[in-house]
Amino acid sequence: MSEHHASIRWTRTSADFLYDTYNRAHEVSFNKGAIVVPASAAPAFKGDVDRVDPEEAFVGALASCHMLTFLAICARKRIVVNSYEDDAVGVMEKNANGKLWVSRVTLQPRITFAEGTSPSAAILADIHHQSHEECFIANSVKTVVSVKTHSPAN
Repeated sequence: MSEHHASIRWTRTSADFLYDTYNRAHEVSFNKGAIVVPASAAPAFKGDVDRVDPEEAFVGALASCHMLTFLAICARKRIVVNSYEDDAVGVMEKNANGKLWVSRVTLQPRITFAEGTSPSAAILADIHHQSHEECFIANSVKTVVSVKTHSPAN
């Protein structure tokens, strides 16, 4: 139906190529190089703390997809959203085979609706459920994704 592209570029900058010393810094580019994200391994895996690691990008992709789906559903329902913020958290742990994986992601959206717009908690829960069911990224992974809702602000 559609294709989505990302390019990865890494070049060794260390004198040697040992696990403890080789550089993890690389770039991920999108839109044929128009957007470049400085990336690295997570600091726990000898990466740079000032760059995005793949696990963070994964959590961000899930949170972004959920938000975009939520906004689309609200727009279709004529529920006016003024702002949406989320501090999503992903947990990495070992699975039954001892392999590390991001086992769960908790979304924590804080949503402000337009004045005079105040969907009930039940309607919000339904929209979040539908957003999760329709999110392309959530449908692509086996990680458990949950939504921790906050009281809406008007």
